[in-house]
Amino acid sequence: MRMEAFEAMAAGEWKLAPGVWQDTELLLWKPPTAWFSINAFFAPDPGGTHRLRNWYVNSEHPITRTNGGFDIFDLALDLLIEPDLTRRRWKDEDEYAHARRLGIVTDAQHQAVDAARAQVLAMLEERQGPFAEAVAWTAWRWNPAWPPPRLPQHDAVG
Repeated sequence: MRMEAFEAMAAGEWKLAPGVWQDTELLLWKPPTAWFSINAFFAPDPGGTHRLRNWYVNSEHPITRTNGGFDIFDLALDLLIEPDLTRRRWKDEDEYAHARRLGIVTDAQHQAVDAARAQVLAMLEERQGPFAEAVAWTAWRWNPAWPPPRLPQHDAVG
């Protein structure tokens, strides 16, 4: 099914559709010009508490500011990391290769993704960025009393 989605995208038949995030809480760290985001997925335990399920590095285009917020473009290649940072594995390398064959990921973009992979692995090894305080992030909780964020109008941003 997912490979068919890439075929449709390459043929110009891809359409944006609304969706609702479910099952986990997500804390996302996205430097604006980075070709990746670092995500912490929190899931409920059977006892009703929350736990850090895993870290997840998503390969994606740098963000684009729009009137509705921010757009990203997922590039299929991901890195799954255990909560304690001891184990990791690349995910969906076959989908990424397929997206490259179809021209969805250009050679220049592939070079940016390769550089981002090296950057993320260095951050992980050297415990930089969100990985510097990985243990502290395991205690993070969304506060339901927080109001939804309000973004300035796009024209005001620049």
